[in-house]
Amino acid sequence: MKKLARFSVRRRWYVLAIWILVFLGLNAAAQSAGSAFANTFSLPGTNSTHAYELLAKGFAQKSGDTDQIVFHVRSGSLDAQRSTIEQMLARVAKLPEVAAVTSPFCDSVANVCPGAMQMSRDHTIAYATVNFTEPGFRLKLPIIRAVENAGMTIRSTSLQVEFGGNAFGQLDRPAGSPGEIYGLIATAVVLLLAFGSFFAMLLPLGVALFSLGIASAATTLLSHGLAIAQFAPILGSLIGLGVGIDYALFIVTRARQGLKRGLSVADAVTTALDTSGRAVIFAGCTVCIALLGMLILRLSFLNGVAIAASVTVAITMLASITLLPALLGFMKFRSLSRRERRSLREHGPEPIVVEGGWQRWALFVSRHPRLLAAAALAIIIAITVPYFSLHLGSSDQGSNPPQSTTRHAYDLLAKGFGPGFNGPLTIVGVIHSPADRATMDALDASLRGKPGIVAVGPLTTSPAGDVGLIYVVPSTSPEAVATSNLISSLRNNYIPAATSATHTAVYVGGITAIFDDFATVLGSKIPLFVGVIVLLGCLLLMVAFRSILVPIVAAVMNLLAAAASFGLVVAVFQWGWGSSLIGAGSGPIESFLPIIMIAILFGLSMDYQVFLVSRMHEEWLNTGDNEETIVRGQANTGRVITAAALIMISVFVSFAFGGERVIAEFGIGLGGAVLMDAFILRTVLVPAVMHFLGRANWWMPRWLDRIVPHVAVEATETEEPAAA
Repeated sequence: MKKLARFSVRRRWYVLAIWILVFLGLNAAAQSAGSAFANTFSLPGTNSTHAYELLAKGFAQKSGDTDQIVFHVRSGSLDAQRSTIEQMLARVAKLPEVAAVTSPFCDSVANVCPGAMQMSRDHTIAYATVNFTEPGFRLKLPIIRAVENAGMTIRSTSLQVEFGGNAFGQLDRPAGSPGEIYGLIATAVVLLLAFGSFFAMLLPLGVALFSLGIASAATTLLSHGLAIAQFAPILGSLIGLGVGIDYALFIVTRARQGLKRGLSVADAVTTALDTSGRAVIFAGCTVCIALLGMLILRLSFLNGVAIAASVTVAITMLASITLLPALLGFMKFRSLSRRERRSLREHGPEPIVVEGGWQRWALFVSRHPRLLAAAALAIIIAITVPYFSLHLGSSDQGSNPPQSTTRHAYDLLAKGFGPGFNGPLTIVGVIHSPADRATMDALDASLRGKPGIVAVGPLTTSPAGDVGLIYVVPSTSPEAVATSNLISSLRNNYIPAATSATHTAVYVGGITAIFDDFATVLGSKIPLFVGVIVLLGCLLLMVAFRSILVPIVAAVMNLLAAAASFGLVVAVFQWGWGSSLIGAGSGPIESFLPIIMIAILFGLSMDYQVFLVSRMHEEWLNTGDNEETIVRGQANTGRVITAAALIMISVFVSFAFGGERVIAEFGIGLGGAVLMDAFILRTVLVPAVMHFLGRANWWMPRWLDRIVPHVAVEATETEEPAAA
């Protein structure tokens, strides 16, 4: 690390030039190639996947995304608008990637009425179905936009036209996070208060934004080779800004301490990188390992998110240990405030003697470890309580912002046809014989009037006659627990009862069933995922700190932070406590959120654990006194950890106001987790528990110590470079 630091300072022009060339090159390539983000789902072997495959085989025109153009007249009847609507639908039918359009009006000449169920009883609300040739996540946005533009041409004061469905939902997603600028302003204020220097404030902020620009371009290019979800760029910005500013903050803080101790600029930067820089590398690697742990789940939807987020963290980490030292070299003593520079000139170097509030707090914790540990644990448990009512699923478009067209379409369809109409189920069966056909007919008849079902469409067979299709409309909305229970009843009770004699292969599909299966699959994999990343995290901390108990304490604290953050997310987004303040409706928690959030939280929590315990470990190596070690370590890191936490909270919470529900869930969950982690766990519970454990904190069996490789996370400063 010392060689890298000296090179970055002495050859700072070369380092800066290389980073600028990388920034320009990647962004030029990304602008030229464009993006290819897509929400791809692959759930091989699930019931809904079998249904989709059969549907694609038998009804090619219905295998793509099915969306709705919804019409509503404010007075009179839609029949008066028939000519206008049908002319528009004829234009839509000719657009690229549109397989079929079904009008809500009957054809009186041919005496056919395929859209008979698409008109409300009072003829004030109706919808046309638009069948695309591909699933929504594979459609290009200009294709979807062309359909929407065609539909909007007939909007008037008397005719409301809205658009609902998966494909149209992609047009409603915000391109960025409007609240991000406020998070950056809050971050700048925290840094200015922490450093007292405008130039020192610019360093962490500038390096994080610069590296985020590179990471964003790299993610855009990766989207052409990997299936990366559409929310991944915003999620990457959220993570990149948080960890990037924090990593730079730790290094800049240590460099400033060196300057105030009388070291030269080169020696101060070298010492900072050889101490805090090591911790940054270790912390960055733990975040990447936690994120890449999602690869073991073998779900394509998560693979791209994991790799894109890891690339973002890796780039911010590399910028912190190369570009940041170079910029510190350019800045020289201007990273200190004017008052600090004047004090250094007039009074000479000052020793690093921790005084003030954090020293007093650390001593207070050392005197009352049991009481404070109990109080901290009680607070965490209270916040965790809502977690036990967690319902995983996929929020439907009824949770979209009130001003969005998809929300308007959802509300109109629910008003005209019932809440379950927004998530119909498709029952698809194989027909190989007259017995199979009779079974499907019997199933169609048996489902009418069943609890939780308000409508059952007549059995439709494919042109080849080998696939049967029945539409089922639940009585509850797609995101309701009752709808999930209905899917289970169909699969486990109603369908087996109808097919017991013929064993006809029948499956339940549709977008609601797909999301339900997705939640089930992900929920079943959470224990494996948590076990893997906890084990890997414990092994890394064992290697770093030569201890058995330190990794165990860290793992327990990380689990507590994760549980509390989920409790907060459930309270806000599922129970609806305060969700209106950020423009998000109440509903189930996105099924993929726990796994991604656990990965991020374990990485970020490990960051704080590493920075806290590495300073304690440094003091332990120098003094061998456990009580003094914990007090000094906490006192020395308390201010910088809480400043870093305030920065992360500002960044994360600012993303909650971007208008996209899933990003708001991440923002509130991660922001709340960091708040509890930094201000309750790391400043109260961890040091209190370590005081209670005593010298056992640093114990490791001799046989294990011989096996485990020696890797120093943070070098001691007993042999620092001499002051210039």
